[in-house]
Amino acid sequence: MGAQGSKQGGQVKKKKYKGHLIQTLDQHDGGINCMSLSEDGSVLATGSEDKMARLWSTKTEECECIGILQGHEDYITCIIMEDNFVVTGSADKTIRKWDICTCDCVLIFSGHSSPVNRIICTGDFIFSSSYDRTSRCWDFDSAECVRIFSGHKRGVYPMVFIPADEEDVNVDTFDWEGNKDILITGSADFTARSWSFETGKTLKIFKGHTGTITCMGADPAGQILYTGSTDTTVKSWNIAKGENLKTFEGHNAPVLCMSVQNKILYTGSSDWTGKSWVVEFGDCTRTYKGHKHSVSCIKFCDGLFITGSGDGMARVFDSKSGSQQRIMKGHSTSINCVQW
Repeated sequence: MGAQGSKQGGQVKKKKYKGHLIQTLDQHDGGINCMSLSEDGSVLATGSEDKMARLWSTKTEECECIGILQGHEDYITCIIMEDNFVVTGSADKTIRKWDICTCDCVLIFSGHSSPVNRIICTGDFIFSSSYDRTSRCWDFDSAECVRIFSGHKRGVYPMVFIPADEEDVNVDTFDWEGNKDILITGSADFTARSWSFETGKTLKIFKGHTGTITCMGADPAGQILYTGSTDTTVKSWNIAKGENLKTFEGHNAPVLCMSVQNKILYTGSSDWTGKSWVVEFGDCTRTYKGHKHSVSCIKFCDGLFITGSGDGMARVFDSKSGSQQRIMKGHSTSINCVQW
């Protein structure tokens, strides 16, 4: 199943090798800024400019709205689904936790002094970033703020959390006693920072970009960080040492989004293209062309590379050959998010 979010509030379901519009969901009264799909793929959550989130059934004969999450005082910026809950971040400076079954708001996380930009969830904790130059860690069950990560000089955008108990993480590479769990944040101050979860203190500052860091990712082993920036480049870093390893050059405008898939990195840019890169060497192997506006969101699934754009269209490419498989049309304005 594929979906697109825009001011039209649409959703497109994609059967194998088909690209025709099946259904449009238009109950939102404003642009759709974010989407999240449940782990089993049966529920889609959308967050909108209309200050509301909605839940949609995706495995019924026709998709329909099965819940409205209402309570935020400003537009919703980010949304995630965790177990039987939906978590939303908003320009009203708060985060809310909702029960999927009842659609009740069960917790409000207050503390940020500016709009919330991003949220990630580890199960026990929620991490948030904000224009107020901080990231915060919250207890998932009590809404208590347990850490404030302060040090950036401008707003904080993407985040990556690297837990020490992941099987793939080589904890021997981290030589900071008591600092096994790592939070990494990217900022409009042109830097990324790694933080000790235990102490809330900065461990390393990743300097080198000359523009806002808009997106980030990490390799499966939790040893290499990738940062995309408005300076048109992607950089890779040794997380333990804070050293720049490679600079990926090829985009001609800001890098807006990225996805790390084992040894391949996928990016989308304001230069109207998507690209794939071999992370070991920093070489661009494919350029995905066709859009007439910024590639604002991307998704990788089953060998397919999906792009959503400011031109109101989504495109599906064969990730290896770069050939375009389908064009999905129907939105009247920019696509902000895609789900598969």
